[in-house]
Amino acid sequence: MLEQLKQEMGAIVDEWLASGYLRSGQLFVVGCSTSEVAGERIGTAGSEEVAAVIFKELQRLQQGSGVQLAIQCCEHLNRSLVMEQSTLIQRGYQQVTAVPVPKAGGSMAAYAYKRMEQPVLAETVSADAGLDIGETMIGMHLRRVAVPLRFKQRTAGNARVNMARTRPKLIGGERAVYPQDDSGVFCD
Repeated sequence: MLEQLKQEMGAIVDEWLASGYLRSGQLFVVGCSTSEVAGERIGTAGSEEVAAVIFKELQRLQQGSGVQLAIQCCEHLNRSLVMEQSTLIQRGYQQVTAVPVPKAGGSMAAYAYKRMEQPVLAETVSADAGLDIGETMIGMHLRRVAVPLRFKQRTAGNARVNMARTRPKLIGGERAVYPQDDSGVFCD
């Protein structure tokens, strides 16, 4: 299962990198239920082995795009987010105090916390894009306006995968003119 997961996460990261939606310095939020990836109910079968495969691919996304990562904890830590201290300071986020562990924070957040250089938790963020593995509800951490993405790879293991980017609000009403790309999609 881990080899299949590596391939699926690789495909997801490849699609993100090819999409052109990510820019260096943007914040990328990730919510992940390793239990759902393993085919179990969320919160029942966390796996740091699964987290390791996913985190390695997220690091590749970070290196390839220049995004900053924020890994969402589970509801036991109020969906706070693990990130590098430098990201928290640069963005002016409110730090909270806890150390995520598999049973309180989730295996993905616990794994990320152990692997980051100077990990801290932020109470909430306003991310530019995100990846939700196993329907962990990352929407609260995306800035307005979220735009759902329909990539080819829609699963990671047994978990459904949802992705979104954000764009600035359109203002000005019916007389306003908005920039568009060649396909007619509004640009930011």
